[in-house]
Amino acid sequence: MTLKNSKGVDIDYILVYSFGMLEKIFGNKSAEYILLFLYHYGELHASAIAESLQTAITPIKNQLERFEEAGVLISKTLGRSRVYAFNPKSPFVKPVRELLRIAYESIPFHEREKIFSIRRRPRRKGKPL
Repeated sequence: MTLKNSKGVDIDYILVYSFGMLEKIFGNKSAEYILLFLYHYGELHASAIAESLQTAITPIKNQLERFEEAGVLISKTLGRSRVYAFNPKSPFVKPVRELLRIAYESIPFHEREKIFSIRRRPRRKGKPL
C-alpha cells in the first residue's frame, strides 16, 4: 500500500528514502506517520491525519488509542473532536521525541513541506492566495 497525502505526494517513498527505521521501531507505518505528524504539529485529531494520508480513519484512531493506553499520548475533547498530543508527564515521551527529532530532521526541508501540508488556521480575510 502506497500512501499519498492530499496533494498526491508519495509519503511512503519520502519516508523510506529518508530513514525508514521508525516503522521497525514502532511496529507499523501508521504508528510512524502518526508520531511524525504529532511531532510536526504538536497536536492533531485523527481525521486530520487520515485526510492528509488519504486513508481510513479507523486504523489511525486505533493506533492513537494504543499510544494513549501506553501513556505516550493524551487526548482531550474539543467540541465533537478528540485531539491528541504527547503526554508531558510520561517518562517515555522525551526519548520518543528525540528519535522523532532525528528522523524529522533527516527529511529534507522541501520534502517536509510536501508531507506536512495541512493548513492549521484559516487564511486572514483579504489575504491573496
